[in-house]
Amino acid sequence: MKKVAVILSGSGVYDGSEIHESVISLLELEKAGISYECFAPDLEQHHVVNHLNGEERKESRNVLVEAARIARGAIKDLSHLDSSKFDGLLMPGGFGVAKNFTKWAFEGPNGSIVQAVKEIILAFRNSDKAILALCMSPTVIAKAFENSDHHIQLTVGSSSEASPYDIAGISEGMKSIGASPENKAVHEFRIDPKNKIINTPCYMMEASMLDIQQGISKSVAAFSNLL
Repeated sequence: MKKVAVILSGSGVYDGSEIHESVISLLELEKAGISYECFAPDLEQHHVVNHLNGEERKESRNVLVEAARIARGAIKDLSHLDSSKFDGLLMPGGFGVAKNFTKWAFEGPNGSIVQAVKEIILAFRNSDKAILALCMSPTVIAKAFENSDHHIQLTVGSSSEASPYDIAGISEGMKSIGASPENKAVHEFRIDPKNKIINTPCYMMEASMLDIQQGISKSVAAFSNLL
């Protein structure tokens, strides 16, 4: 049985991993007969957001501890992730990837990336293993490959369809650091066959849970073929 490492960035769309995307991804992996293990870095979140009103709360939370909520406690510190023991890497979206893994949410493509996250992504690519990055996670992939010899193909959605986010601006940001962005609708996915990277937009677009399930299901099927 193939086995995948899943990296979570907390719990909750505004300051961690997007919960719908995370749970649907894990379910689709199981349906495809792929086992998985969850990981998250042991670090403090950039901030904590009240998901009722979007306001920042004056408290601190730990990414690993919060991600354990989604993984039902079955999760390990990212420092224990050995890429040689896995066939692929999956990263759900949510603002946590752009706040806790990188600072894209605040500084765009000029923001930093957590070194441990970058090293894990590069380890999978350098071992010719597949990567599935959902929603906003392609920006993390773009940052990991910045200034590298890999010319990667990514998507965060389509600027020609309804979206709550600046898809064109985010795509231009990825392009500015060496990636090749392309428009894709919520039911679609993009595959970079040379680098074995797959993306689907999920909640980067105006979408229902069924919409993102369809996109994730198609992406996991393509991901499975690359493992």
